[in-house]
Amino acid sequence: MTTVSHDPEGLYEVLAALDRPCYIVSSEGRPGATHHPPAPGSGTTLLAAVGPLTPQRLGSADFRRHHGLRYAYMAGAMAGGIASVELVTALARAGHLASFGSAGLPEDRIDQALGRLTAELAATDTPFACNLIHNPLARAMEKACVDACLRHGVHCLEASAFVQLTPDLVRYRVAGLRRDPATGVRSEHRLIAKVSHPHTAELFLRPAPHEIVADLKARGLVSAEQAELARTVPMADDITAEADSGGHTDRRPLAILLPALIHLRDLIAREHPHPHGTPVRIGAAGGIGTPHAMAAAFALGADYVVTGSVNQATTEAGTSPGVKRLLAQASLADCTMAPAADMFEQGVQVQVLARGTLFPGNAARLYRLYREHTSLDYLPADECRLLQERILRRPLEQVMDECTAYLKAHQPDQLPRAERDPKYRMALVFRWYLAMASRWATSGQTERSGDWQVWCGPAMGAFNAWTAGSTLAAPEQRQAATIAEHLLRGAAFHSRVSQLRLSGVRLPASCAEYRLPSPSPRTPASAGKVAARATRHLSPSPSSRLPSDRLRRKPRS
Repeated sequence: MTTVSHDPEGLYEVLAALDRPCYIVSSEGRPGATHHPPAPGSGTTLLAAVGPLTPQRLGSADFRRHHGLRYAYMAGAMAGGIASVELVTALARAGHLASFGSAGLPEDRIDQALGRLTAELAATDTPFACNLIHNPLARAMEKACVDACLRHGVHCLEASAFVQLTPDLVRYRVAGLRRDPATGVRSEHRLIAKVSHPHTAELFLRPAPHEIVADLKARGLVSAEQAELARTVPMADDITAEADSGGHTDRRPLAILLPALIHLRDLIAREHPHPHGTPVRIGAAGGIGTPHAMAAAFALGADYVVTGSVNQATTEAGTSPGVKRLLAQASLADCTMAPAADMFEQGVQVQVLARGTLFPGNAARLYRLYREHTSLDYLPADECRLLQERILRRPLEQVMDECTAYLKAHQPDQLPRAERDPKYRMALVFRWYLAMASRWATSGQTERSGDWQVWCGPAMGAFNAWTAGSTLAAPEQRQAATIAEHLLRGAAFHSRVSQLRLSGVRLPASCAEYRLPSPSPRTPASAGKVAARATRHLSPSPSSRLPSDRLRRKPRS
């Protein structure tokens, strides 16, 4: 005999059993849910049905197969080692892809991190990625990162902030090409490009530029065979559409950007078919901090999803406990834009946390001073005093000496410009503050907590609202793999709910929300304080009943 659940709790249990089908039925005028289709002549009417949908089935099977993953889930890189070895390892072992945050780190730290990751994961053939960030002012750092990846046999690179293809990026991609008797070409160096504009995406959807490949061949950095094979494969295996994210962002809506890139991919694929017959996959990033957002990304056609801000708040993230506490208190409106350290003079901005820090205001002030004055010598006396006493907290001459020492060690070709150009010297001093502000946050320097720069997008506030009142509300309970598990299970759950709604079925709110585990009595008090500030919709009362008129097919117009 088929068991039909009529109350909200029973309906939720049927919906949440993701590995079994869900049938919405009507029996004797009462709506309900069951795992079994109604038998003919039983008097039970079928209203709608959804099949099994486990987290492993979300996204592209080809993405999972190509990278050797269990889930179409990636954790994007966060600079300065915030996407730490521990974070990458934890997610990799759980079947996800994670990218080490190499941007801004010295070469020896990158080398050590890749050595650890290779030692811990390569033995079990567990995939991971390393980030390569484009910095036109520090090409040597880009080369050093690629060299380290090649030296340690890193098979996957996440390229971010590229607005043009560079020789070292092309070198990594082409140096991994091999002739394959079965498929014609095999790429041992996988490339995932993170972009926010169709023009940039097109660079990665097409083969590497012939002139760059020819130069690499002439210098002996790639073989003649590899140069020939480079004509047949696109620069990237995967392209991530980066919407409204933390850090560098154009704040484009995902619902506009993702379909545009998918359409562009399909157009170019007709011109340059992939040798394997598989088009470049398109993923989604930016604003993904809840199951609803993740389900929406998959519904838009994303082959995989990339999380960012929420990972910075995990126990494994390489940032300070103080930053994680600030992030756990963030709401949707607690982000703002501030000048970026790496492209300060061009007016480029990054999205940062506004709550609990004076950094956004201080950074905006520095950029205004830079725009209005030609050198430090022409700053008004009151501005100069505030700059040294409250923002920099040291004499201008001392900061300039530190900038000069940095240039000597890392960018000696910029020293002549620093000596002759007073406007450039002013930019160096102001960029010093912007760069140090992120380091103070990462290291947790309490005496500079008012100046912490914390890269953060609105997904963080959405995540906090979703986890309020649950075990994930407390910062010390936010393990990266656990977060990924619940985001994916929740996305699968809400995808099934959406399918039922599209079939005309109305579901009561009490059973249409994925539920996180409730905190135990031992949960730290901090979790309760966070939960008290947020909505309490995650655990509907078991005693609530399902009204007979709340679950039925919507009338067709």
